[in-house]
Amino acid sequence: MTVSTIELFVAAGMIITALFLVFAYRGYLVRNSERRMRSMLSSFGLDPEIAASGDMDTIMKDVRYRCRQCSSEAACERWLAGEEGGDSDFCPNQRVFEILRKYGTD
Repeated sequence: MTVSTIELFVAAGMIITALFLVFAYRGYLVRNSERRMRSMLSSFGLDPEIAASGDMDTIMKDVRYRCRQCSSEAACERWLAGEEGGDSDFCPNQRVFEILRKYGTD
């Protein structure tokens, strides 16, 4: 059996398309995670711009990591939209946000 040039191009196109979809999906997840993190900062009375400032790089790096690895995305979305009441105890960053609010970010 021989593989034609067209079959090679089709296979290469499928691989490129699959890679594009994987990277696009990962970007989508990162953007949504960042949006939720900033909204959660606001809900704790913190300025969401601390996420972009260089003042707290180490803390925000850890916060971003926990947010991106969070398994409570649906609960977070509902809570931020006001569809779910109660505390934000589902959030892995809740304690960090409380400390930042308590001791300030200045």
